[in-house]
Amino acid sequence: MKKPRNYQWTEKFLLVLIFCSACFLLLGNLGNQYLWQDEAQTALVSKTILEHGVPRGYDGKNFFSQELEAEYGEDYIWKWHPWLSFYVLAAFFKVFGIGTFVARLPFALFGIATVFLTYAFCKRLWQSRAVAAVAALLLLTSVPFLLLSRQCRYYSLVSFFCLLSLYAYIRLLEGGKLAPVTLFFSSSLVFHANYMYFVPLIAAVILHSLLFHRRRLRAVLLILGLVVLINIPWIVWFATMRYGPSYGARMFSTERLILFTKVYLVKIGLYMLPPYLLLIALLAVVGNRVATGHFVSRSRIFWQKLLLLLFFVFFSIIVVIFTSSGPFLRFLAPLIPIFEILIAFLIVAVARFHIVFSIAAIAILVFTSSIADFLYEITHDYDGPIEGIVNYLNENASDDDVVAITYGDMPLKFYTNMRIVGGLTGQELSPARQAEWVVLRKYTICEKDAAVRQYLRQNVPWHNYEKIEIDYPDIPFENREEPDQHNFKTVTDAEKVFMFRKIR
Repeated sequence: MKKPRNYQWTEKFLLVLIFCSACFLLLGNLGNQYLWQDEAQTALVSKTILEHGVPRGYDGKNFFSQELEAEYGEDYIWKWHPWLSFYVLAAFFKVFGIGTFVARLPFALFGIATVFLTYAFCKRLWQSRAVAAVAALLLLTSVPFLLLSRQCRYYSLVSFFCLLSLYAYIRLLEGGKLAPVTLFFSSSLVFHANYMYFVPLIAAVILHSLLFHRRRLRAVLLILGLVVLINIPWIVWFATMRYGPSYGARMFSTERLILFTKVYLVKIGLYMLPPYLLLIALLAVVGNRVATGHFVSRSRIFWQKLLLLLFFVFFSIIVVIFTSSGPFLRFLAPLIPIFEILIAFLIVAVARFHIVFSIAAIAILVFTSSIADFLYEITHDYDGPIEGIVNYLNENASDDDVVAITYGDMPLKFYTNMRIVGGLTGQELSPARQAEWVVLRKYTICEKDAAVRQYLRQNVPWHNYEKIEIDYPDIPFENREEPDQHNFKTVTDAEKVFMFRKIR
């Protein structure tokens, strides 16, 4: 049935509004803050592709490990992460040049694309433009989503391709002509963005088709089986990676699993699915009762659609609990659009009870999301310790100088042409004894960082150095993507960062 003309124009206006809002929120002030440690690692590894054609953990001067050289083998070929994010960023570096804004640009663009895909997926899933619009609005005001999408890291790629795979699966069930091809390529790209999320994706899709769409099960198994088949060489190669000595022992530790489960559930409650939304769900049920005379009148198709999302959420949480290096919200990145889609449906459904409750729910979600702090961040300057250290070194040091540093080595390697020793690389530290510059950060991040700090304190001839204080705050990170550790404005009550310069 052809939509009325005013309906089409209204939707076009809505999409333009979504696009403008997404560009402002995801591209605004994107290059102001310097890359922090993890971002700089992605950028550094990506740069090596421009010279060598493959991502490497060493560029001839500096090493890019944060796991005591566990991320690569003797030839320095990168194994710790799949390569999609590196090649995407290398292409942007090749076309637009190397810098902070460009380093984050492709990931922010995938964030914008994820907003539009959320709208399209939600509209297809629930057959409701209202639900789709609310889902897009909630995603645009989700500060965790915005922070993760503005990172020079794989998070937005995984979110986009996981959602695209679920969308392709829905289209496959409907008989869409291009759906099998889309599912094949999108699920393959999930694997190459981060293989950790490929497992919950295929588990959710296979279980869903097995329970509800057995006529399509053979096609689903064929497509996903082909994806696995063509990626077997990569699976075998990644399996040869040397994990840190403590990773295997920690992975199946009961204490660790209990802790990670608790922390992840708390983070979901704080940043994705607030507990008070259970009240919204109850009101939606009551509203359905008022409108239909039945407490449960949803069709079987509705529950099938809902369970697809819940299967993906459940399997994703299980996988990240077992495989993530720490209970960080970033590992739940692909779930953020899914939760917003679920919340949007609840909000529109509760309008059957009274529209005021829907408006109130949206207002509460928006105004408790730290969006005001985020808007301040993308419209103001931010100063962090790495910016201060880099600026001072670039103004006062030469490219031939050696800099020894505890934590924070990756950004220095990205922003300067000097040889940087220390950090978490696990490399030989003896050059630090004669380094022209030594940086002892105030905070100790981990045991690897503590070992470097101890070596520098014991082996650097400190009587040959003078202390230099720089007017930038010495906080643990330049800035983190974790909402509870993120600074939306420059920290003004911290001690100043300092370094030591060799004077004789």
